Amino acid sequence: MLGVPWSSRAANFHSLPSMSKKTLNQANLEKLGAETLAALVMDLVQGSAALQRRARMELSAAQGPGEVAADLRKRFASLRRSTAYVGWRKYKGLVKDLQGLLAMIESQVAPQDPNEAFELLWSFLQLAPSIHGRTDDSNGAIGGVMSDAVEMIADLSPVMAKDRTALAERILEAVAEAGYGEFDGIIPATADALGHDGLEHLKEITVAWADAPLTEHELAQYDGIGIGIGIRPSAADSARRQKQATRSIILADIADAQGDVDAYMARYSDEQLTYGTIAPDVARRLLDAGRTEEAFDIITRARAAEEGKPFRMFRYDLDAVYEDCLERQGKTEALKGHLWATFEQTLSVSCLRKYLKLLPDFDDIEAEEAALDFAEAYPQLVAAIGFLVEWPAHARTARVVIARADDLDGDAYLTLTTAADALTAEHPLAATLLRRAMVLDTLSGGKSKRYRYAARHLAECQSCDAAIETYGAYPNHAQFLETLRQEHGRKHGFWRLVEA
Repeated sequence: MLGVPWSSRAANFHSLPSMSKKTLNQANLEKLGAETLAALVMDLVQGSAALQRRARMELSAAQGPGEVAADLRKRFASLRRSTAYVGWRKYKGLVKDLQGLLAMIESQVAPQDPNEAFELLWSFLQLAPSIHGRTDDSNGAIGGVMSDAVEMIADLSPVMAKDRTALAERILEAVAEAGYGEFDGIIPATADALGHDGLEHLKEITVAWADAPLTEHELAQYDGIGIGIGIRPSAADSARRQKQATRSIILADIADAQGDVDAYMARYSDEQLTYGTIAPDVARRLLDAGRTEEAFDIITRARAAEEGKPFRMFRYDLDAVYEDCLERQGKTEALKGHLWATFEQTLSVSCLRKYLKLLPDFDDIEAEEAALDFAEAYPQLVAAIGFLVEWPAHARTARVVIARADDLDGDAYLTLTTAADALTAEHPLAATLLRRAMVLDTLSGGKSKRYRYAARHLAECQSCDAAIETYGAYPNHAQFLETLRQEHGRKHGFWRLVEA
């Protein structure tokens, strides 16, 4: 079209048949009219119980929130009665159904009747045992829907009108009986509705419940635990431990809701306040309350307790709060020293970025180059590659890969795959060497479950072949492929995928 006047091109464009009126969108569908749309809906819902329920819900919505609430309760009752196991084929449909029920509460009931919406959401959460009991929720989608319901309760809490004493008692009963975490976060969610009096009552009845003698029902829940694995803690001991753990969680949530840091801390002993799992949360709350020195003391003792342990499992949270404490205290030099030392130990991208921001202009450029040089020479090759890709410093990544390809750990496929994808366009040799390492690791280790990934990596190596000007000391693609066939020719499952 070059050289053709714009007016002619515009005319040609407008003369093309328009597809916008046939596009499947809401605006075009509305033009079909009510009668045509009704016929379409009737056709679509035939044979689909889920779509039929959705259509009936929409019809109820036109009659008002009361009708919607009645239909929702019928659906809840149906879900509660059902005993059929939900396999993976129907799992997504169940999740979608549950999400649709929440959407109806949110859009059709909550705006007009928040109290009724709360009751529906509470009933929805109580469905958790019957649903989880017949479903494998290993990916957490159903648990996520339950969390969404708690978040909706939090939105309703400021406008709900509930008896605070009765609400506190309902919450204790629900949290104590919850077996799938469905009521996690319910106290923060209802804090506005509970108010000071409700929170105080919840605190009082929680302590009384935890200290009360065990009931037959509570003992029955733990009867027989450990049978078959050689461990038989008494039902009473298990029940008491669970009650105390629940008590601790409830009181902590109440303390948070009341902004009472001391009450939150009181649940822990001095020793527990040095645990990497506990200290960061406590110190963070102290920081938020403006008690920086106390936060610094707790986090310092916890970091000392973690020092020398073989794993840094909890050090990241500890370090993050420690850095905030140093910043609040104006200890810039100490903060810089900590950030650089942590970077040297872990190649932490976030630590290096924080460190560079604390330096004067131009000093940060020199420091960055020194840090990248350090990363290139880092003894743990996979960590060096991961850091340089994330920074990003792709030319340096390629240089490291080519120089140290014989040391690549092909089992680190997450890091190596990410790096290979990032380097393919500009550094195809480095990307190929990374993929070769993963292919060799899979075949040498006989990891048949990874054959399809190895076949894909080999195909990607072939795609890069034309873009590689020289392989240097490394075999070209044809030579590498021939070696693979010689050494792993009997791995027929792999070669079938390669040749497919």
